[in-house]
Amino acid sequence: MTLSADHYCVMGNPVAHSRSPWIHARFAELTGQALNYERALVPLDGFTAFAQDFARRGGKGCNVTVPFKLQAAELASSASERVRLAGAANTLVFSADGIYADNTDGLGIVADITRNAGVQIAGCDVLLLGAGGAAAGALGSLIEQKPRRIAVVNRTHARAEALVEQHAPMASLHKVELLALEKSALETDLTQNFDIIINATASSLAGADVPAPASVLHARSLAYDMMYGPAAQNFLDWASSHGALARDGLGMLVEQAAESFALWRGVRPPSAQVLDELRALLQTEARHA
Repeated sequence: MTLSADHYCVMGNPVAHSRSPWIHARFAELTGQALNYERALVPLDGFTAFAQDFARRGGKGCNVTVPFKLQAAELASSASERVRLAGAANTLVFSADGIYADNTDGLGIVADITRNAGVQIAGCDVLLLGAGGAAAGALGSLIEQKPRRIAVVNRTHARAEALVEQHAPMASLHKVELLALEKSALETDLTQNFDIIINATASSLAGADVPAPASVLHARSLAYDMMYGPAAQNFLDWASSHGALARDGLGMLVEQAAESFALWRGVRPPSAQVLDELRALLQTEARHA
């Protein structure tokens, strides 16, 4: 069966929880675009075959979520500089020219922090917790905002060092101090605090302790968890209890989706409106749960 010319999906495993179909349906409605967007549960060992078959049947593009972002980057015949830096892709475009990969995660978090939260990254000290795919996808876009310093902390220090080394030329170009810190340095140096703390680890999903001491915060810090909903609540409560501004990653989800939509359709959707609507929807669902 051949798909319609305007068919998109989000590929992941698991994927049932994804809000992407609702987001893109709303984007399409508000911009007058005709498209279909669905969830696709992909076998853990079957991403490449599934994506190629989707493209062969007429699919125009897809979002890619865990655990397939690295494979998405490898599958592409061409890719953005963001993908080359991160080694991971969350957006694929299928055309007669092949498969193009982009990573809109970093653009999404920057847009949410600077536009929606009203916090400027330029000149700030940023702590990035984690060095996996989520952190890698965000780091390049954070560097482009020209903070004063970005410190990367990861449970496995060597992985943080590798991520920093990979982005060192870009950081030098933008005159950003970029370093990998041992977690113990945060715990022993109580003067080591930051303007923006971003949790890109899996600690929220696992229900684990916050991977940083409270001393990294100050009264005006923005503490940002890339997760949203119940998964982010422990981190948000921790930040709020220490006087920081706490924010979850729902805005990042909507803003990265807006970047993907614009890439596919050539139209920029009203992401702020859709974010407000989605947050209200989630609150209504929580009240009736």
